[in-house]
Amino acid sequence: MNESLEKLYKQWANEKADIITPLPQSGSYRRFFRMKSKNHNAIGVFNADKKENNAYITFTNHFFEQGLSVPELYSSNGKTDVYLIEDLGDRTLFSYMSENRKGGNNHYEGKEYYKTALKELIKFQIHASRGLDYSVCYPRSSFDKRSMMWDLNYFKYYFLKLTQTPFNEQKLENDFITLIEFLLSTATDFFMYRDFQSRNIMIKDNKLYFIDYQGGRKGALQYDVASLLYDAKANLSQSVREELLDYYISILEEDIKINKDEFIKYYYGYVLIRILQAMGAYGFRGIHENKTHFLKSIPYSVNNIKYLLKNDLLPEGLDELRSALTNITQNQLLNLITTIEEADKLIVSINSFSYKSGIPGDLSGNGGGFVFDCRSLKNPGRIDEFKSLTGKDKSVIEFLDAQNDVKNFIADSISMVKRSVNNYTERGFNHLMINFGCTGGQHRSVYCAERLAEYLKQTFDVKVKLQHTELEKKV
Repeated sequence: MNESLEKLYKQWANEKADIITPLPQSGSYRRFFRMKSKNHNAIGVFNADKKENNAYITFTNHFFEQGLSVPELYSSNGKTDVYLIEDLGDRTLFSYMSENRKGGNNHYEGKEYYKTALKELIKFQIHASRGLDYSVCYPRSSFDKRSMMWDLNYFKYYFLKLTQTPFNEQKLENDFITLIEFLLSTATDFFMYRDFQSRNIMIKDNKLYFIDYQGGRKGALQYDVASLLYDAKANLSQSVREELLDYYISILEEDIKINKDEFIKYYYGYVLIRILQAMGAYGFRGIHENKTHFLKSIPYSVNNIKYLLKNDLLPEGLDELRSALTNITQNQLLNLITTIEEADKLIVSINSFSYKSGIPGDLSGNGGGFVFDCRSLKNPGRIDEFKSLTGKDKSVIEFLDAQNDVKNFIADSISMVKRSVNNYTERGFNHLMINFGCTGGQHRSVYCAERLAEYLKQTFDVKVKLQHTELEKKV
C-alpha cells in the first residue's frame, strides 16, 4: 500500500514524498494519507475495492468538469487501488458547527453554510447529473427495492437484534415492503449523493467542498436533504431543519415544478429510512466493532425517532416498525449512553442476564467490565415453590440469604468491585459495567445484582443503574 502510494506520488509530483501521515479512518475501510514534498501535497487513498474506486474516479472527473466543488483527482494507478486527490484540509461543516456550539456563538454563519450546501446539492442532483455514467454506480445503479431492503435489514440485524429490541420478524418484513413501495412511488430519477452529511462537507478558505459521493446512484431528491438535516450528531434543532427544508424547496422550485405538500410527505419517509440505515451503521460499527464514535451517535438518532413518533410523521401502515421504534426509545441500555455522556459522577451499570441470551453488550464504548457467573450457586428455579418467582421476591431472597456459598459469592464480588469503584472515581472515569449471569436470568443473577446495587448505593457517591434484562422481556 505505502509503496504503491509513494510510487504514484513520485510519478505525479516528480519528487519523493517527504512526509506521509495516516489520517483517522471513519465509516469505511478506505485508508487515507496526507502526503507532502518540497513543492507539492496531496491526499493519498488506498482502497482494495476497485469497483468503488472506479465509481469515485468517474464521478470526480465528471463533477469537476461540471464546475462542482469536489477535490481534484491528481492521479490514479492502472490497478485503481490507489489514487491521489486534492488536500482540502481537516475542517468539516460538522467540526465548524461543533466549535460554534461549544463556544456559545450563534449559528447564523453555520446556517448560511447549510443553505449554500443545499443550493450546491441541487447542482449534483439535477444539473451535473446530466451525462453522468450511471453504469459505474456501486453497488447498485439506483436506490431501488433491493438497495432499500439491504438498508432495512442492516438496521434489523445490526441494531434491533444487537440491542435485543423485540419485534415480530414476519410483520416487520411486511412493513419494510410497505415502506419501500411508498418510497418508490415518488420520482426517483435524480442523482442521489447517498451520504450527503456534515462530515462530508469540507470548509476551505470559507468555501464548501464535497467529498464521499462514491455511493451515488439514481434516487429521490428527498433522501439527500434528509441525510443532511437529520445528520445525527450535527443535532440541528427542528426549527432550523424546517427553515432549511423550506429554503431547499424554494430553490428547487426554480428548476423543476413540484407539489410542496407531496414533497414533504415523501420527505419524512426518506428521513425514516435514512435514520434506520444510519442506526444499522451505528450498531455494526459501534456495538459489533466497539467503536466509541459510532456509539455516541445513537442517542441523537433515538431523539430523532422520538420526534417522528411524537409528531406522527411515519408513513401509514407500519405498525410493527412503529412498535419496534417505540421499544428503542424506551431501551434502558440505549438511554444509558446519553446518561453517561452527561454524567457528573461515576455511573455503575449493573445487569442481571441469562447465559442463554448472552452477556449484555457495553454501549459506553469502554469494552465491558465485570462478569460474575452465578451458576455455581444453588438454583431456586429447580424448586417448585420458587419457579414462578424471581430474585426480587421475599421468599427467594430468604432462601438465598441462608446459603453460605451465596454469602461468600456476594462478599467476593463486592471485594473486587469496590477496588474498581474507588480507582475509577479517583481517576474521573464516568462508567463501570457489572454483569451477573445465571441459567435463566430470573433468580440468582437478579438476587446478586440487587445485593450489589444496594451495597454501592449505601457506600459510595455513585449513580447506580440497575437492569434485569430477562425480567424486562416478560413485562
